[in-house]
Amino acid sequence: MADHGWREDVLGAPFERLELPLGEDHEGPVVATLVRRRRSAADLLLHARGPLHGVDVLYVHGWSDYFFQVELAERVERLGARFHALDLRKYGRSLRPRQTPGNVDDLAVYDEDIAAALDAIAAEHHGETGRRLVPMGHSTGGLTLSLWAARHPDRVDGLILNSPWLEFQASAVGRAIVAPVIKLGARRNPLAPMPAVDPGFYTRTVSAAGEGSWTYDQQWRPDRGFPLHPNWLAAVFDGQATVEAGLDLGVPVLVLLSDKSMLQPRWDDGMARADVALNVDVVAHRALSLGSEVTVRRLHGALHDVVLSVPEVREHAYDMIGRWAATLPSRPGRR
Repeated sequence: MADHGWREDVLGAPFERLELPLGEDHEGPVVATLVRRRRSAADLLLHARGPLHGVDVLYVHGWSDYFFQVELAERVERLGARFHALDLRKYGRSLRPRQTPGNVDDLAVYDEDIAAALDAIAAEHHGETGRRLVPMGHSTGGLTLSLWAARHPDRVDGLILNSPWLEFQASAVGRAIVAPVIKLGARRNPLAPMPAVDPGFYTRTVSAAGEGSWTYDQQWRPDRGFPLHPNWLAAVFDGQATVEAGLDLGVPVLVLLSDKSMLQPRWDDGMARADVALNVDVVAHRALSLGSEVTVRRLHGALHDVVLSVPEVREHAYDMIGRWAATLPSRPGRR
């Protein structure tokens, strides 16, 4: 396994990170960061014949987020895959001083981040052919990867989406009403501050300081999210409009969602077992626009990030992934 440039990650051993230079933009040098879990020879032998054997899984986080889900990496590799996670430019490990967190004006910009990550992953395999790629995206990362897969159909063999933000919470009709106003604002002042809309309920459902079980860097994952700007939201709306028109993905897609949403202005204890960020019914319907082989699975009691839910929900999710993975076609030499 190639080691040049890899360093121990903030998660500690066996996690390592690799900085991926991406040139400069108007805010200065830009990087993405690839994270891997170093596996022992015993790990490789133990899980050599899992349903994701011979598969590379590249995980992409959502808005105001970064990769810290250690259990996710372990469980995916237990299924036989080689797992990597990507902190996109201006997020998490890749965020630099004086950069606007998470800011892009087109989700296609992330093609550069993903291409650099896949080049680094390929270097680890020393020219090995026949491996399959199954990207996995959460929330905005799920939208980003869906669009990427449509632009690069020759690179992908399957897609796992964890509560992907495929549609505006108020549906396509609401997006059609709001989008022109947002786009006008993006043209006039792309980085204008927008009203804060996150009451912190999602953080409360996840964080060990609230109702959840998880600890993480609160600078990289703020309690109420990053500030919103018109150019970023316009880019999301453009991506959602593209999904609505149909992506015609030719590979199997697995979409994991909670069975219910609770989108309301006041805290309710039921939020600890619901999606408080997306309208899951709207997303489930929009997922049918991804392609002809889409599996939508609704998990009772799941959070917005399904793999941060309570243990029994997480176990159900990993079981679903394993059973779905067992149906993936073998396509040696595809990439």
